[in-house]
Amino acid sequence: MASAAVSPGSPVRVRFCPSPTGNPHVGMVRTALFNWAFARHHKGTLVFRIEDTDAARDTEESYNQLLDAMRWLGLDWDEGPEVGGPHAPYRQSQRMDIYADVARKLQDAGHAYKCYCTTEELDARRDAARAAGRPSGYDGHCRDLTPEQIGAYEAEGRTSIVRFRMPDEPITFTDLVRGELTFTPDNVPDYGIVRANGAPLYTLVNPVDDALMEITHVLRGEDLLSSTPRQIALYAALAEIGVGNGRVPEFGHLPYVMGEGNKKLSKRDPQSSLNLYRERGFLPHGLLNYLALLGWSFSADQDIFTMDEMVAAFDIKDVNANPARFDLKKAEAINADHIRRLDLKAFIEACDPWLKPPHAPWAPEDFDQAGWEAIAPHAQTRLTVLSDITANVDFLFLPEPVEDEASWQKAMKEGAADLLRTARENLAAADWNAESLKEAVLAAGEAHGLKLGKAQAPVRVAVTGRTVGLPLFESLEVLGRERTLARIDAALAKLGG
Repeated sequence: MASAAVSPGSPVRVRFCPSPTGNPHVGMVRTALFNWAFARHHKGTLVFRIEDTDAARDTEESYNQLLDAMRWLGLDWDEGPEVGGPHAPYRQSQRMDIYADVARKLQDAGHAYKCYCTTEELDARRDAARAAGRPSGYDGHCRDLTPEQIGAYEAEGRTSIVRFRMPDEPITFTDLVRGELTFTPDNVPDYGIVRANGAPLYTLVNPVDDALMEITHVLRGEDLLSSTPRQIALYAALAEIGVGNGRVPEFGHLPYVMGEGNKKLSKRDPQSSLNLYRERGFLPHGLLNYLALLGWSFSADQDIFTMDEMVAAFDIKDVNANPARFDLKKAEAINADHIRRLDLKAFIEACDPWLKPPHAPWAPEDFDQAGWEAIAPHAQTRLTVLSDITANVDFLFLPEPVEDEASWQKAMKEGAADLLRTARENLAAADWNAESLKEAVLAAGEAHGLKLGKAQAPVRVAVTGRTVGLPLFESLEVLGRERTLARIDAALAKLGG
């Protein structure tokens, strides 16, 4: 694999340029992350550009979600929306005059031409090429039309698109992830850059903006690899007509992210939605840590790291070209580790949204901040995602514990009432601290021939409603003597004892 050629006299400029269509997804986030880390590592510039030329699919809501997602993730940008910069505007929908002017110049210089072929004609010629075993791309039918042929087509009322004229020679470049690649002319035919209605296509606007914004490195998904030779040829043409600084960016194509069934993770896959992870309470840096591992590694023996550590270590040459598999369990485990690494104050603040409506099932006036802060250190070691906190602490703030029938049936078996009566008596007489409460339940268990694990199960369900949860005795300490005993009494009444 080749390393990026970055010299002190050549400031790094990379771009992240999503389209505002639908909700942000994790594949997009990984691309943003790698560009951000590359720029920060080289003390370069990250340009955040919005590719919103598809009026039928782009929405303002999605645009706002993109900006919100970047802010939430902490991936700051140096040029772009809300920041500005020397190459503004950074929304392609506001740069249409630029693209129209470039398209005219490309045609005037002979690098592009009008194509009058109808869809039916194109399909027929493609079918014939496939039947003959030839490449089925555009066959250059309109490449060298005479003025008379053009006049005849226009007299018929035909519309035309604009195609870029590809060079009749192989194109070779060194991909920063995949090494040297060569594309032959028969596999890269002339391609459209302007629609019949005059709207510019991605194939034009993306390289034009890269040239004008002086982008030095393009790090993007593997699915765009086939368009790279077309763009390299266009960069050369742009240089000839005086657009940009004449530099062709270096390219690095990031590996596919695979989902269930070993298929490429797509926007339609539920686990690809960034909003899902936000709603579940992933920490931004926990999610980014995991996404960084989809094609890159920090070191052979460490997969938990901060974003500052990633920036210091990131080198595009270390990105693996092989597809990376998205593993939700691994993502959760890494996020849980980051939760445990938070200082207590930060953890308490991070949980705040899940302790209020609409997430919290208790009335706001029943929430006890002091009780929450007392139990928080014990909760912090138990969470996988922040949203887990709601069910872990609801016993503190609900008037009565939740009713979980499966937990009740599991814990309240024969002999549970006798155990609870003894435990209640011992608890009522105990000093109200976790160690004394543990001794009280342990003694109750011994009186009935039960070890602590078996003895505490009915107490836990009586008090919290569930068989699993935070450390029981610390929970009882925070809940308090009066409420604990009242809940045991209620459970005994339900058991008929």
